Amino acid sequence: DQVDAAMTAAGVNEAMHSLVIDGIFQGVGTVLSFLPIIVTLFFFLSLLEDTGYMARIAFVMDKWLRKIGLSGRSIVPLLIGFGCSVPAIMSTRTLPSERDRRMTILLTPFMSCSAKLPIYGFFIAAFFGDYGALPMIVLYFGAMLVGIVVAYLGKNTIFKGEAVPFVMELPNYRMPGRRNVMQLLWEKSKDFLERAFSVIFIATIVIWFLQTFNFRLDMVTDSSESMLADVAGVIAPIFAPLGFGDWRISTALISGFMAKESVVSTLGVLFGTSSISSVLTPLSAASLLAFCLLYTPCVAAITSVKRELGTMWAIWVVIFQCVVAWIVAFIVHTIGMIL
Repeated sequence: DQVDAAMTAAGVNEAMHSLVIDGIFQGVGTVLSFLPIIVTLFFFLSLLEDTGYMARIAFVMDKWLRKIGLSGRSIVPLLIGFGCSVPAIMSTRTLPSERDRRMTILLTPFMSCSAKLPIYGFFIAAFFGDYGALPMIVLYFGAMLVGIVVAYLGKNTIFKGEAVPFVMELPNYRMPGRRNVMQLLWEKSKDFLERAFSVIFIATIVIWFLQTFNFRLDMVTDSSESMLADVAGVIAPIFAPLGFGDWRISTALISGFMAKESVVSTLGVLFGTSSISSVLTPLSAASLLAFCLLYTPCVAAITSVKRELGTMWAIWVVIFQCVVAWIVAFIVHTIGMIL
């Protein structure tokens, strides 16, 4: 508000004023508001890691994971995936079996990473209010359930065979060290902030430019006349059966491929002071949450898959997860319509 008032008083150019207020503050600022939630998540993950409990989780989960074709060792990358898919994918290098490693890498993006938390918080606060805990729980367990189904199908098709025997030395329990926990917490928070002021910052400016100007580079008063609306309108019909065929939602989903937090920042730029409830109902919001939960991971995670498994596997992950996300979102929307 102070920057807005100062720029207005100084008579700053309309385009520059819009860039700073409607672009940067609405975009990056919206994402930064979720930093406390991200820090809280990583704090508890750091506690688990520093106590020596992660290895015991692998031992306890071995029996259950073998039912879907994996060994207990795979649980550690999958758990790390709730924080970020990139280190989770890299941590699969410790798995002794190439079959287990490939299968774990393909399942890791199904775990709901912390970058999706701003998306959940944004839509749950907007549409579910005091009942927000229930959809949040459903999202996390729903992702795990879809991962289990995919793993079970993979076990009987492209990943036939049994997981390697589980042998692991269990470390002693220990009290988490304050320095270790704070170091891990700082590294994760720093990574989030770096993305907010690099990838998301650039994406926000690009989105602002595309929705502020038309193809003749004239500023538009109605964003539906912008070049962004023309481009996003081409793919918007794909999402119409899911209940969110608005071009602004399609744009946000595309930007989420660069970084999942960009979904929220893009919506902040495109809707501005308008209410998102004007284009979404609670049912379509639930369908959209299901899609965001499962569709392709960010470009950094896909790059990690490419580095570990090759280009074809990376392309397959993008296509497969988008198809799975569309199907699940369609099921959610259809069931909601019936009920």
